Amino acid sequence: MFIGREKELESLQEFYDKDGIGMMVIYGRRRIGKSTLISEFIKDKKNIFYTATKVGKNRNLELFSSQVIDLFMPGVENITFKTTEAIFDYIDKNIGNDKVILVIDELPYWAEKDEAILSVLQKYIDVIWKDKNLKVILCGSALSFMENKVLSEKSPLFGRRDSQIKLEAFNYLDAAKFVPDYTNEDKAICYGITGGVAKYLSLIDPKKSIDENIIRLFFKTDGYLYDETRNLLTQEFSDISLVNNIIEQIASGENTLNIIASKIGEKDPTVLYSIEKLIDVGLVARKKCITEEKNKKKTQYVLKDYMFKFWYEFIPKATSVIEMGQGAIYYQKVVKPVMYSFMGSVFEEMCRYYTLKNGILGEYGCFVTSVGTWWGIENTVDKNGEPRTQSADIDVVALSEIDKKVIVGECKFKNEKIDKNIYDTLIRRGNLITSKYELSKYIFFSLSGYTEWFEKISDENVLLLTLDSLYI
Repeated sequence: MFIGREKELESLQEFYDKDGIGMMVIYGRRRIGKSTLISEFIKDKKNIFYTATKVGKNRNLELFSSQVIDLFMPGVENITFKTTEAIFDYIDKNIGNDKVILVIDELPYWAEKDEAILSVLQKYIDVIWKDKNLKVILCGSALSFMENKVLSEKSPLFGRRDSQIKLEAFNYLDAAKFVPDYTNEDKAICYGITGGVAKYLSLIDPKKSIDENIIRLFFKTDGYLYDETRNLLTQEFSDISLVNNIIEQIASGENTLNIIASKIGEKDPTVLYSIEKLIDVGLVARKKCITEEKNKKKTQYVLKDYMFKFWYEFIPKATSVIEMGQGAIYYQKVVKPVMYSFMGSVFEEMCRYYTLKNGILGEYGCFVTSVGTWWGIENTVDKNGEPRTQSADIDVVALSEIDKKVIVGECKFKNEKIDKNIYDTLIRRGNLITSKYELSKYIFFSLSGYTEWFEKISDENVLLLTLDSLYI
């Protein structure tokens, strides 16, 4: 059953409905669901769908020829073309007045051994196919290639596309559609251990509990996600030892370049180069302090893929036990008791998405244009009344650049209620970012609710939300 992607399907339909030659670019990291999206869209339409592989120019030509012939001369075999132009000419002569979709999936695999293909496509789109009802969809997982070689001004194809889709992971609400009968807590955990990645979500059996799914996928030697990180890194990197070390450090909470480099014994430029590649393939994200986005010193690196975060936090330590067939015991005794701790950063990201979604609709008294996090230094006093300086952070900071207002929020995915101390801390830290913005709302997000103290609060600028609030 195909789930979600309504906006993307609508965009594809608009692209298809327009007569004449057209080109769309679809890209995104591996396992995100690009091919599945395209397959769903073209299933009732006349199409040529070719997925390129790392087999060289000639073999790709041969395999592509087979796909083309299968559309126009089904059942005929052993016809190949020696050049890309010959295949494209054949399409031109046989398409007639029909509307046909031409999909080249994993385009970078073909182009890396045939640099001329982009120029050839440009020529045929501009000249040969200009009067045809041909819809060309170019798709790829190599983000840097798709952005720099296909979409950029330097590309032969620049200016030819009608639109593009950068496919991202499902948000927590769409991810919940894969497990509609789960409790909201289990829906959140499902999102946390899959990161909203389509392939991983598709592996969840909604008829089984979240614990059973986690054990089956991660804590058994034949589980799909048991070796997934290694498989994915091997596909993307020739030498995975360095990137593996970097990911380990980021997963453990080290998030600045100099500390990561120091921990693994490498020079900053070497580590930065690998981090940039990890960003390119969608596994790592660069995090900025929302009020100081131009401050390079306030740059942190975090794992964008929560499945990777879960894997690196728990699987390496459990390998021996899993190999002995006792992964289920390890999960129950070691992993499950600290699942709330793992979910902390996941919950924060969910809350930021919720705040942006509602803030765009003006539910907080202003038009929210961006949401992120803030960190810095605050001056306080200790128990003895002595002044001290300490680091401080705010989980949710939503800005309205139009209204010059800010919303701040605190998130707790814990089996304990939020109390007065957490309230006081957010109020105090919110004042640290009021020089440019007027504080509009204080939002608290709690898995387990609030202490009785909050019953005394009647301030309409303080919002008390729970996990259930996020799924309404």
